[in-house]
Amino acid sequence: MDTPLSPEQTERVVALAMDLAREGRTGELLEFLDHGLPVDARDGDGNTLLMLAAYHGREEAVAALVGRGADVDLRNGRDQSPVAGALFKGEEGVVRALVAAGADLDAGTPSARDAAAMFGRTDLLP
Repeated sequence: MDTPLSPEQTERVVALAMDLAREGRTGELLEFLDHGLPVDARDGDGNTLLMLAAYHGREEAVAALVGRGADVDLRNGRDQSPVAGALFKGEEGVVRALVAAGADLDAGTPSARDAAAMFGRTDLLP
């Protein structure tokens, strides 16, 4: 019999998964998903696993999360999209993967297009 997690335990599990996404520890991250963590889980700032993996240039984790059905357009609490974060950081491979998965380049504030223009990375846009 599975015992439901307390709110504090759930918060801790989400925090651990967010760290795995940041660090690109894809295998371990996928184990969390296999055990029931929603692929679009969010931290206290509204960041998703995909947002953190994208921002930190973790191409393998991004591909795995997209493959598991992560919403490529979910924005965080600051209205930032994963593709805009990847553009800001100059993560070309991540940008390509998110665009291929259908990321909206006009969503969020700033949008991915605006971020690319602001930071001189328009060469990363399709």
